[in-house]
Amino acid sequence: MRDSELYWFSIFGDPSGSAPWGWRAGGHHIGFHFTVVDREMVAAVPCFLGANPAEVKIGPDTGKRALPEEEDLPRALVQSLTGEDRAKAVFSEDAPQDIMTDAYRSLDRFILPRGLAYSAMSGEHRDKLVGIIKHYIGRVADEIAAQEWDKIERAGLDSVTFAWGGAVEKGAGHYYAIQGPSFIVEYDNTQNDSNHIHSVWRTFDGDWGEDILAQHYAQNH
Repeated sequence: MRDSELYWFSIFGDPSGSAPWGWRAGGHHIGFHFTVVDREMVAAVPCFLGANPAEVKIGPDTGKRALPEEEDLPRALVQSLTGEDRAKAVFSEDAPQDIMTDAYRSLDRFILPRGLAYSAMSGEHRDKLVGIIKHYIGRVADEIAAQEWDKIERAGLDSVTFAWGGAVEKGAGHYYAIQGPSFIVEYDNTQNDSNHIHSVWRTFDGDWGEDILAQHYAQNH
């Protein structure tokens, strides 16, 4: 059973050897998965963080928040959009009840709403979208984050899309999804009176190190 006080640290393989290995930290609202190949290639996805409550409502810590940037940065983007751009970005007045990718082993490229494309945005809005993506990949060490950003840039930013569901004002249920050729970012805050966050960064080919493991086996076996 899921328990908010139970967490595990797991190691797969032998970290001191030359074979691929991995580690995972997991529990309620935390899911970190790292795969290491040839001691240098590192996959850091799926990367999941949640919070319940997202904001403390009572007691001496009232106002303290968990994952504030995950909520504030995308809200600033959708609120800055106007007219046709906002109409394209906001796919529904109602937010989904949870992240659509759930805990599925593999990602479906067609499950998420598309919304407004980077190529159709102004410079200001493009900067905001890039800031959100970099915040998510910035959850890991700088060197790994730089490698992930390089993959995103090489795959191309023009087709990256931003979609928002639910209220654009703070305090009501809301959701967003960012999808590019190689990755997705997904977030919802709808449960427990819209004070319960789920947020995840995943890649289509690299979850659980599938891409770097495939490369390793092709070259060395």
